[in-house]
Amino acid sequence: MGIRMLFNECEALIRGDQQIFLAGVDDPHFYRADDVEKAAFQIPQDAFSILLSHTPEVYDRAASAGFDVMFSGHTHGGQLCLPGGIPIKLEARLPRAMGAGPWRYADMVGYTSVGVGTSILPA
Repeated sequence: MGIRMLFNECEALIRGDQQIFLAGVDDPHFYRADDVEKAAFQIPQDAFSILLSHTPEVYDRAASAGFDVMFSGHTHGGQLCLPGGIPIKLEARLPRAMGAGPWRYADMVGYTSVGVGTSILPA
């Protein structure tokens, strides 16, 4: 289908003399086969870079590796939330504020998508 999976690697997106480095890591939550440092290795220090990760749990390593932006999912926003959108359980090791929507850590900005549907209960 022409879709390239980024497993602990990066790809430069080039248009004219501008470039953005897009990197992806394998699922760090279930498979623990992620290597953020390997994905960032070929990215020049001053280049703009985006990390795609199934879960935001690697936020600290991504920021240390110099990524500018990180997009992730996995948490489903907590699936079950208290009034006010406070998640009961995120199924991820990270600050609750990173479980859904925009967030910031060090010099990196991130966004965690709540996704669609459910992962276990068809509710």
